[in-house]
Amino acid sequence: MKSIRIDSVSKRYGQVRALDQVSIEVEKGELFGLIGPDGAGKTTLMRILVTLLLPDSGTAEVEGWDVRKDYRKIRRQVGYMPGRFSLYQDLSVEENLRFFATLFGTTVEANYDTIKDIYGQIEPFRKRKAGKLSGG
Repeated sequence: MKSIRIDSVSKRYGQVRALDQVSIEVEKGELFGLIGPDGAGKTTLMRILVTLLLPDSGTAEVEGWDVRKDYRKIRRQVGYMPGRFSLYQDLSVEENLRFFATLFGTTVEANYDTIKDIYGQIEPFRKRKAGKLSGG
């Protein structure tokens, strides 16, 4: 089974064609990246994969789950943190984590075993306001 399967996905925003018949397959454990200029559709494709947007046409699956029919299952398994304008700038890193956890009906503590590797890396910055973090 493919980890990610995208077949002929298209998405428009009015007259702007963000994605045009995109097809990609990613094997389980394969490292991949989406590279392209601003406006190439990278963010749109990621938002479709994490079920924040629906494609206008085509199909997309994550771990065999369809982004339209199985969005609840995908959301329980996939985390998505966009790189820009994603955090509340006046909240600390820790406050942002707790806030977003509550949106998904959980807590940082309840999922600590899942996130401990990542949390360990950001822990030195947990009290820092998100607006004071570097862009990287």
